Amino acid sequence: MTSETSANSASPESAAQSPHTFQVDLRGLVDLLSHHLYSSPRVYLRELLQNAVDAITARRAGQPDAPARVRLYAEDGRLRVEDSGIGLTETDVHSLLATIGRSSKRDGAQGLASARAEFLGQFGIGLLACFVVAAEIRVVSRSARTPGAPPVEWCARDDGSYTVRTLPDSARPEPGTTVLLTARPGSTEWLAEERVLALARDFGSLLPYDVRVGDAAVTGLPAPWDRAYPSPAGRRVALARHCHEQFGFSPLDTIDLDLPLAGIRGVAHVLPSAVSPAQRAGHRVHLKGMLLTDRADELLPDWAFFVRCVIDTDSLRPTASREALYADETLAAVRDALGERIRDWLTGLAAGDPERLAQFLSVHHLGVKSLARHDSTMLRTMLPWLPFETTDGRLSLEEFARRHPVVHFTRTVEEFRQVAPIASAQGIGVINGGYTYDAELVERLPVARPGTVVAELDADTVTAHLDSVDPREELALGPFLAAARAGLDPLGCDVVLRAFHPLTVPALHLDDRSARHEQARAEAEEQADDLWTGILGSLRGSAPRARLVLNHLNPLIRRISSLDAPELAVTATEALYGQALLMAQRPLRPADSALLNRAFLGLLEWATHPAAPGHSPANPQEDGR
Repeated sequence: MTSETSANSASPESAAQSPHTFQVDLRGLVDLLSHHLYSSPRVYLRELLQNAVDAITARRAGQPDAPARVRLYAEDGRLRVEDSGIGLTETDVHSLLATIGRSSKRDGAQGLASARAEFLGQFGIGLLACFVVAAEIRVVSRSARTPGAPPVEWCARDDGSYTVRTLPDSARPEPGTTVLLTARPGSTEWLAEERVLALARDFGSLLPYDVRVGDAAVTGLPAPWDRAYPSPAGRRVALARHCHEQFGFSPLDTIDLDLPLAGIRGVAHVLPSAVSPAQRAGHRVHLKGMLLTDRADELLPDWAFFVRCVIDTDSLRPTASREALYADETLAAVRDALGERIRDWLTGLAAGDPERLAQFLSVHHLGVKSLARHDSTMLRTMLPWLPFETTDGRLSLEEFARRHPVVHFTRTVEEFRQVAPIASAQGIGVINGGYTYDAELVERLPVARPGTVVAELDADTVTAHLDSVDPREELALGPFLAAARAGLDPLGCDVVLRAFHPLTVPALHLDDRSARHEQARAEAEEQADDLWTGILGSLRGSAPRARLVLNHLNPLIRRISSLDAPELAVTATEALYGQALLMAQRPLRPADSALLNRAFLGLLEWATHPAAPGHSPANPQEDGR
């Protein structure tokens, strides 16, 4: 051979660089396809449909009036697929079917490179996927491009061997291709007629040609969103039925997704119940009518987790497995455009159908809040509608801002619960920003509503709104306050005396993030070694401590502050501190739990000993007086 002669006459260095041909183990390749490239053996039917449809597309490029039929017949562990496509010559069979990785659509081997965009397949894997379920593949084909060429048979087995022979004209009188699969052991169920019909309808319901399994129709064009209906109500009912068939739920509403420039048509169905934003969406994407995937979670922006889409496209690229979308600039542009469609739908509801918008927001306000964080237009549009928990009840930011010159908010639910009753009584408007996205939206309020003042609520603000006690009365209670402060000082909490409403609240525990950080630092310093103690001590700041605000208007506080026994007053103050923590639903530290237990036992001990110092029974005769 010429290559051998060249190698013998060349130098050792050049001989070492002589090219060699890859050897392909077909069994290993089939195992790779079935376990790594494809998610399920079911894709074999998609490959068969795809090859048949591409063959018809190729024939119609030169013969527009050519028949467009695909027929599938399943029986006794065998499947026969017949198409009226362009067919193959013997040369095509050797070049295409027996050469792994070569595609007529990519290479233009059939002289159709200009029509490449019209084909479903682009990667040249072809019939290999069928070996996932078949032990033998037999192809009989007759070319429409070369009318005089006889039918040719290609027969391949999963051991990597194949045979090619020509057949008499009677074996295939008309142009087209017949593919016959014989099931592998254990794969017979995949070639059963019922399974084949279900797979064909799932993959090929939107194909543009006449596809049947036996006598049962597979295709159902036009697509549900393109059909003519007698009324808008009839269309909504039909699309809702289609949604239930595809996704298993009846939608809250349906959004048309029409992007002619991107070659996209379809609908987005709004989920009727709330879902987690972290839940991956499963959108159904058809490529030129063939189902590509039903798990396209990258099709829409993350904030649009409240819809499920069905689309048909001719512009998006598939991956090599044709089970996902290729992440490129086109997909990114389509994602933004589809997000804009959903945004327009929300804006339209706000402008013309507030009742339906309120119904939607009652379920999916979280998704809209996520969008409004980054979209000023959507924030302004949704301000009158998005609900927030406030000291005035559930209100929109717009309504709340009209009521209060300063919009205060807390960053945690616990902080809100801590101050809500007191702030409401003092006329302080507070929004609970502890829920997902709420604090971010409140901080963006001045962007959508210029002139609005927004401030995070802290302990100093609340305390400043509480009435001071008469200086003479507070001076008279100095010993009690000093003892109470000494008792709570180890817990990092100050004691303050104020007068506020409601009267039924004896004490209020106030802290903020800076106070909690300082408290955590102090606790860590106590448990650290000498080195870390010095480091943590250097981090000590001037952050305010937590404070227990005693309500001078409350009768219980007046009685406790007038006790003659300092130890009993401290015990009572500790009990008030614990009760205030529980009312604010604050998490208890071990020191807090120990204090609660100690205070409870101390009060119980005092209550069961009438002669104890400071005891003043309601009936003096019980004390022998």
